[in-house]
Amino acid sequence: MPDEKFYEKSIKSETIYDGKILKLRVDTVELENKKYSKREIVDHQKGVGIIAFDADGKLWMVKQYRKAIDKVTLEIPAGLVESNELPIETAKRELQEEVGYFPEDISYLFDMHSSPGFTNDKLSFFVAKDLRESRLDQDEDENVKAFTYDVDDLYTMIENGELTDAKSIIAVLYAKKMKNE
Repeated sequence: MPDEKFYEKSIKSETIYDGKILKLRVDTVELENKKYSKREIVDHQKGVGIIAFDADGKLWMVKQYRKAIDKVTLEIPAGLVESNELPIETAKRELQEEVGYFPEDISYLFDMHSSPGFTNDKLSFFVAKDLRESRLDQDEDENVKAFTYDVDDLYTMIENGELTDAKSIIAVLYAKKMKNE
């Protein structure tokens, strides 16, 4: 049982929207002081992010347009876990779809919750090395272009505000740590 002082007991849950990759619900919760409150929660499909190094130690990144912020972003390869698919298999598939390479060496690193104040969105990070060419078709609603970047250049892009995607910032910081070990 979670720490009683901080636990919020769900009294009621109402689904507002049920879409392809997310669901929006409003939960009524009972607080520790016996008062009630509403929590708007985005249930999001689990995803993966891949820190993929090429043979020269550069990091694979993808550019794509993101409608939510109306901009082209620079991000690590990533994608959603399909039903009955293990996250490591998703990571392998996404690398083939987005970058055109299969990882001969891939390992799980850690999980991240992007913003637990309103979503259960969870991303599992993997590091991939020893890549061999192996392309899968991108999803029909996807248009990404892959490029390699020096980790230090990506770090500078973070400092300059050019790279703003949270999962990619975490990945670059982790890659920089790995490079310095």
